[in-house]
Amino acid sequence: MKEKVRLAGPVDLADKLEKSRAMDRPIRVLAKAVREKIGPGRLRDWLHGVPTGKPLHPPLATVTLGCWVSVAVLDLMNTDPKAAKALLAAGVAGAVPTAAAGLTDWSSLHREQQRVGFVHMVTNLTALSLFSGSLLLRMAGRQGGGKALSMLGLGAATVGGYLGGHMAYRQAAGANHAEQVAHLVPLGWHDLCPIKDLPEGRPVTRRLGYIQLFVLRHGGGVSVLADRCSHLAGPLHQGRLVIENGEPCVVCPWHGSTFRIADGSVKHGPATAPAPTFETRVRRDGTIQVRPLT
Repeated sequence: MKEKVRLAGPVDLADKLEKSRAMDRPIRVLAKAVREKIGPGRLRDWLHGVPTGKPLHPPLATVTLGCWVSVAVLDLMNTDPKAAKALLAAGVAGAVPTAAAGLTDWSSLHREQQRVGFVHMVTNLTALSLFSGSLLLRMAGRQGGGKALSMLGLGAATVGGYLGGHMAYRQAAGANHAEQVAHLVPLGWHDLCPIKDLPEGRPVTRRLGYIQLFVLRHGGGVSVLADRCSHLAGPLHQGRLVIENGEPCVVCPWHGSTFRIADGSVKHGPATAPAPTFETRVRRDGTIQVRPLT
């Protein structure tokens, strides 16, 4: 019997993009340029979505794409051309901050995520060019040509949206990589280690069951966080300690996310979700006990 030929589906093509090294050189150059241009600071934190606690790019992209889909609906219904132009203009204007936020996030991802994200960016730039051309044609009174470019733009945006979904749901770009840690520990107090075994002022990792914890002995107390950075699961115990506004913080060694040691809150992105924090106490025999904060 002849073997059935299996046609490659969109997931297969996206998986191939992850493994393709053909784009690595431009990706490396562009990512470095973005990181250097948008250095650490308030702008970068806003573009990552640190103040809102969630990535900024997805909601902005939803608004922009929603405007463009609405244009297609109006075109198919052959209704008010003024409304279509207004929605086109809103989508084109919204694409600028959307692209800025997405590019900032993309520059701090793993290489396989960046490969898919690079094509996602190219298809969305193609969509933006087509929608911009559509707006110009409509303003010149060429409604037919404007409608045709909008449909082509929607096709490009659909491909870009699919790849964005692949990054979010298949590759977990933008997801919280530490959220589940506290739920893997049973409620109640658990023995961790003797306090005498911990170095003063230097973070180390200790295992509780099958999870890794960031442990820092400072002064007479001990602070314990999940060791996985919420951005992409980088090892926080390998990070450096800094003081931010008078508060001790740890900087992830992978992409520079900065967390307040006292409560795990995010001081700087690309992480937007806090590091899970554990309550601590020391028994009379010097054993540190921890329990997840719920």
